[in-house]
Order: sequence, then C-alpha cells, then structure tokens
Amino acid sequence: QVQVIESGGGLVQAGGSLRLSCEASGRNWSHADMGWFRQALGKEREFVASVKYNSGSANYADSVKGRFAISRDNAKNTVYLQMNSLKPEDTAVYYCAVADSIVVSTTTYNITVVTTTNANWGQGIQVTVSS
Repeated sequence: QVQVIESGGGLVQAGGSLRLSCEASGRNWSHADMGWFRQALGKEREFVASVKYNSGSANYADSVKGRFAISRDNAKNTVYLQMNSLKPEDTAVYYCAVADSIVVSTTTYNITVVTTTNANWGQGIQVTVSS
C-alpha cells in the first residue's frame, strides 16, 4: 500500500522558519522524483520545488528561490522542504508529490510548466504565516 505522509506544518510568524518532511512507503522509491506543491485558499495548486532522484538537482518556483531549500534522504524515502524568511503569502496547504518523474520547464514567455508522471500525493499539511 502506497503512502505519502507530510509532517512539520503549523503556524509561524513572518520571517520565521519551518521544515516540512514527507515520507513515502509501500514501494521502491529509489528512482522517484520528489517535490512540493501548495494551494492557497481560493487559488489553484502551484509548484514549489522538486528534486530529481538521479542527480539530486533541484528546481524552485521563482517565488521561493533563495528562501526555500529542498533535499532528500533516499535511504529514508524522505524529502524535506526547509522554508526560511516565510511571508504571509506562503500560507497554503502544502502537498508532497512522489512521482516517476517531475519535469520542470520554462516556456518562451517565461512561464513555468510542471509535468508529473504517475504521481502519488500526500494528504496535504497546513502552513500558516502570520503578519
């Protein structure tokens, strides 16, 4: 049984930090890409960050570059999201995705397109940043 479970969310003041964790179980995840997405109230789900299984290279949304850092521990099938300098606009439900692939590309008009293949999603965890 595949499970993807997030932890570490909560309430923090603007400028503070939180670390999200996501553990995947139920199959061999050693070749899976891992990522984080978020959905604010009334908005669509958006990409936050991802990390490749092979090279460990990471991609970030422009809105979090320089503030968030994604990392993974393949031995634990776990991906982390260290969030620093949090802003009220970071308030959202954060979802972990573990997929055969997470591909991040940028179009000619500088629009980020994220494609996931066979993604397994966590139930989501609330992050609230107060001003």
